[in-house]
Amino acid sequence: MDISDIAITIVHLTVGFILVFYAAKAYKKTKYPPMLLLVAGFTILVLGETVVEDALYFIGSKFIQSTIAEAFEIFGFIILILAVKKS
Repeated sequence: MDISDIAITIVHLTVGFILVFYAAKAYKKTKYPPMLLLVAGFTILVLGETVVEDALYFIGSKFIQSTIAEAFEIFGFIILILAVKKS
């Protein structure tokens, strides 16, 4: 992992967690349950795209590593779909 990959990951995490922060702030203000699902979905998407994929380097198989990260992302999208459907 070179410096540009690290910089992109940091920017991705920063922007992603700004989104999570504002969603959590909106939930706290409104107490609207679907908003809590949005917070969970965005969190799982951000973690799946950045942290999980990079943290699983020890597995040794890029295919398994990518599959687990994609599973996180799919699960995050499912939660977002439920949030939108319930609103």
